[in-house]
Amino acid sequence: MENTIFSLVPPLLAIIMVLVTKRVLLSLGAGIVSAALLVESFAPVDSLTLLWESFKTSFWDEGLNTHNIYILLFILLLGVVTAFVSLSGGSEAFAAWAVKRIKTRRGSKLLTVFLGIIIFVDDYFNALAVGQIARPITDSHRVSRAKLAYFIDSTSAPVCVISPVSSWGAFLISQLGVIFTTHAITEYTPLQAFMLMAPMNFYVIATLSIVFFIAWTDFDILDMKKHEKRALETGQLFDMEKTNPGDLQGDFPENNYGKVIDLVLPIISLVVVTLLAMFWTGYNLSGREFNLLVIFENMNVPFSLLIGGLTASTLSILLYLRQFKTNPGANISNVWKALVTGVNSMLPAIFILVFAWALSFLINELETGAFLAKLVTENNIPVGVIPFLLFVLTAFMAFATGSSWGSFGILLPIGASIIMAIEPELLLPVLAAVLAGAVFGDHCSPISDTTIMSATGAGVNVIDHVTTQLPYAIISAVIAGIGYLVLGLTGSVMIGFISVVVMIILLFTAWRIRGKKAN
Repeated sequence: MENTIFSLVPPLLAIIMVLVTKRVLLSLGAGIVSAALLVESFAPVDSLTLLWESFKTSFWDEGLNTHNIYILLFILLLGVVTAFVSLSGGSEAFAAWAVKRIKTRRGSKLLTVFLGIIIFVDDYFNALAVGQIARPITDSHRVSRAKLAYFIDSTSAPVCVISPVSSWGAFLISQLGVIFTTHAITEYTPLQAFMLMAPMNFYVIATLSIVFFIAWTDFDILDMKKHEKRALETGQLFDMEKTNPGDLQGDFPENNYGKVIDLVLPIISLVVVTLLAMFWTGYNLSGREFNLLVIFENMNVPFSLLIGGLTASTLSILLYLRQFKTNPGANISNVWKALVTGVNSMLPAIFILVFAWALSFLINELETGAFLAKLVTENNIPVGVIPFLLFVLTAFMAFATGSSWGSFGILLPIGASIIMAIEPELLLPVLAAVLAGAVFGDHCSPISDTTIMSATGAGVNVIDHVTTQLPYAIISAVIAGIGYLVLGLTGSVMIGFISVVVMIILLFTAWRIRGKKAN
């Protein structure tokens, strides 16, 4: 079943089930079981053994899997931080402070977008940190959690994929180095190529443009419109009937003793300590060479997140303990309650991530990515449609596997090999199309870890996040796809870029006209 059309069954089954049933763990479980059965040709004992192996590798893979373990511990610690910030009254105090200074919904939305852009070192860090900072402000202005998650998800990966000073940038520049060595490319360095590819990433351009437009206006469509209307009219920011990891409102006794520093200091410590740990680990692992690109290529992001999470959670606990002298309601029993509730609030996200990792392991065993790549390499394709086709194929691969980085690893070298044999001048546009497609597929996939992280950071159900973000992602993808077709058929990056800009302007104009008619 490996490297055949049957390898598409497990990811498609999981995705279809999650959209139909709205039950993420059940759907992921179905995908995992079907994948194990296909890999082992439906042999019961062997399938059970492989199932165990798929979950075990999340924690032990020829040694302790510290990458995954640190990520899971960081998520739990983030729940603890959120719990103590709420318990101390920090969230309420910060919201009251912010309302006096950020007096409009537009201001709260734009602040979230700007935070998503400036915190660009890593998508995981971005998703969780921006959620912690922006949530009290957007909540106070009745911005739905679904829209908050959309802003977070649509600024994290799109900014990381075009920023050389990020974990994504370091990974991609190293990938380009391998490709350039393989094909003896000397016209530019991997860093120069990466920077030149940024304006060729049409999906990122369309996505960020639409994000700013939605933040500036009140134009919403389909499910997002329902969430926003409910938030504005009733103050209900999310679907109360669904699991909302990270939402702790109402779980702790309210008090008036909290101060803004009860929220600000833990968040600042989280950001500063994590960044310092990233640079320190990168500096050490690079042989203590003070080169930013080398540092970012070698930094240990999961370990840095863990150190930042430990610091922030410890500080948030200490800030609450200081209230023992002034707050009659502060006591040890509340400390224990906050610890337990903080951890429990993040367990749904933890389970979903572990299941997603297990499915990813089995999809890799089925060689789903290799099968999709083979569709391109074994067919005679006109050169003009190659950028568009690779954009679509990479998007589908990232959607089906839930991994943009996995899609990069498979299709960047394949795309380079195809275009270098046909039209070397289109190398960078083709590679940019692969990057764009991977981010689009990642945005649409309910089994993507960044999708899960963004929903967790915003405190909203994963499926609500997927269904509300999907229309905007598809619109951006259609614009990007047409741009890549124009680029491929004309052979001009400039004409492709101009076509994307024109389509964005036409879209905004149409939305404006529609909005005026509605009023």
